[in-house]
Amino acid sequence: MPTSSFHHLLMILIVFFHFNLSFSSLNLILPLKTKINSVGSLLTSPSKFSFHHNVTLTVTLTVGTPPQKVSMVIDTGSELSWLHCNKNKKTFVHNSTFLPTHSSSYKSIPCSSTTCTDQTRDFSSPASCDMHKLCHVILSYADASSSEGNLALETFNIENLRIPGMVFGCMDLSFSSSTSEEDSKTTGLLGMNMGSLSFVSQMGFQKFSYCISDNKDSTGVLLLGDGGASKYPLNYTPLIRISSRLPYFDRVAYTVQLEGIRVSNKLLPLPKSVFVPDHTGAGQTMVDSGTQFTFLLGPVYTELRREFLYQTKRVLRVLDEPNFVFQGTMDLCFRVPSSRTKLPPLPTVSMIFRGAEITVSGDKLLYRVMGEVRGNDSVYCMTFGNSDLLGLEAYVIGHHHQQNLWVEFDLDKSRVGFSSFIKCDIIANQILDMGPTD
Repeated sequence: MPTSSFHHLLMILIVFFHFNLSFSSLNLILPLKTKINSVGSLLTSPSKFSFHHNVTLTVTLTVGTPPQKVSMVIDTGSELSWLHCNKNKKTFVHNSTFLPTHSSSYKSIPCSSTTCTDQTRDFSSPASCDMHKLCHVILSYADASSSEGNLALETFNIENLRIPGMVFGCMDLSFSSSTSEEDSKTTGLLGMNMGSLSFVSQMGFQKFSYCISDNKDSTGVLLLGDGGASKYPLNYTPLIRISSRLPYFDRVAYTVQLEGIRVSNKLLPLPKSVFVPDHTGAGQTMVDSGTQFTFLLGPVYTELRREFLYQTKRVLRVLDEPNFVFQGTMDLCFRVPSSRTKLPPLPTVSMIFRGAEITVSGDKLLYRVMGEVRGNDSVYCMTFGNSDLLGLEAYVIGHHHQQNLWVEFDLDKSRVGFSSFIKCDIIANQILDMGPTD
């Protein structure tokens, strides 16, 4: 799910692409700038990206004929890739809009198409017909943002790799509470979940992975396909799939089973049943690169809040302002002297999954709220939010708590893998320097 109130920085493509020819067992390692004459409609081999990030992860590529440069948020919590479209103006506005009238390869999808009638069934709202009998979609997100427009076909270009006929949303209406200047430079979103219209599904990738640096000025890496670039031991947790349609269960999200939370050595006294989706689908746990922080359902959040407060009462001063709730969901905040160069020692918080764990420690537990000062103190808030305040019936593992982990989405074996702590900026440089892998 996109968090459009967050700032964005661009990803930077690197120059290697590893392509397995479908009609041969021969592996070819090609520079991305080399012309590829035949790629077919599906790709099963890895492509690498490096990225810088601030709060949201974005990739730069080009779309259309002739190509227009766009910046797209990478979102494992969304299906449809979409671009802000400017269907009337004849001039570009930075990277913030795509001009379909300037592209000879742009093609609208009619509402009678099976793409419109059959492949949009997992959207939050049903597709419909507009006045021109084109497929019209409305996408709504948990942060109260929305986007509205038409489905279309277009050519996506990764350097000289040409991918024709990609289904995407050409959105001409959007609503967001964000006023961020960086938001205005982001053209759209690259949907990476398991839905039939996601970028991953349309490209045919059975595996992808990433490593996000905790240094906003450093490089991370995204690997599309199975290139064997991750040589780091992973602990896997199975994907949870429910085939029936339930009101609050996202069938195409990367859903895993959260089984408990530990604060340092203290396992929170919660029954495992609170982590299991109920008969309506409420209570699923999603791994989501499009959300910054992690959100927990009310009873679990309350227990974590209580235990974290107890274990930090001697080292942190609580911000005693009941009406101060960071981003509307995080109500546990602290005053930390601005003169401090680092936070005091904090307890770790471990999220326990079936077969894997993610441990959050140090400054990943508290986030400084820019512009909020109380006397000589800065304001820091705990980086776990209350899903109930967001109006979300789910647990969401955001990318802030995925930093310095190798995270792998293995669709073939229906699992998600997490490494233990690694330095992603160093790892990214090593992977990018060694080029494509077998």
